Amino acid sequence: MPITMPEGTTTAVAITIDFDAHSPWMGGFGLTSPSVLSRGEFGAEVGVPRLLSLFERLDIPTTWCTPGHDLVTFPDRVESVMAAGHEIAAHGAYHEDLRSLDEERERELMVLQLEQHLAITGLKPRGYRSPAWDFSAATMGILEEFGFEWDSSLMGREFEPYHPRPVTLAYESANTFGAPSPVLELPVSWYLDDWPAVEYIPGVSPQMGSHRVMLQRWKDIFEYARTRVDNALYTLTVHPQTIGRAHHIAGFEELLTEMRGHDDVWFATLSEIYDAYTDD
Repeated sequence: MPITMPEGTTTAVAITIDFDAHSPWMGGFGLTSPSVLSRGEFGAEVGVPRLLSLFERLDIPTTWCTPGHDLVTFPDRVESVMAAGHEIAAHGAYHEDLRSLDEERERELMVLQLEQHLAITGLKPRGYRSPAWDFSAATMGILEEFGFEWDSSLMGREFEPYHPRPVTLAYESANTFGAPSPVLELPVSWYLDDWPAVEYIPGVSPQMGSHRVMLQRWKDIFEYARTRVDNALYTLTVHPQTIGRAHHIAGFEELLTEMRGHDDVWFATLSEIYDAYTDD
């Protein structure tokens, strides 16, 4: 199904920022030492301004997927993102592991994060990105229940939006699919994410990855999408505390500048892409 892009453009590029700050350390890894929390603070206090400056220079609209905890912990930074014209989307309450929650608790945390969005941004987010890009069996139904228009957490396509289907497992016969969700999936990829490539975590990621290898991978995937896929959606994900480091953001600027040089590329928020998509 096509994305109706501005005249002359054939590839949609969505630059998405997972503005996690403290929450991935607390909710994702269960780490709360001053050292790891300072890394989240760096993301908010240094990474965010660096990214906003870069996006302003290159005139690129972006979507910031932000947990409720980071909305209320760094409201001034969230305000600066909104003042620059960027979109804020939901990204969990405190970067919780949805797979560990029962349906009642997951729903409670959805209510909490939406209240925090309203309190800080004044808006209900149109889209959702799950913490750690994973769902429980209940997540899609909860997204439908709370009226989300799009999700950007799953990986059933590479460059095309789609409507996810629930899967019923049968180990000794074929799995079966349910009806497609009305929620539109704007797919992600671990290959198009800075965190697993270069974020050093002692005991978890024991080696520091090469940012040059990461940037070349992103470029190669972009060129494939632009030159070989009709009506492609290229969704790139970065984190302020990761991409905001000097050597990372300098290379990121090189890549975005090169992308910006193609007349057939449309930079858009995820909600703009949702609005431009048709199921017909």
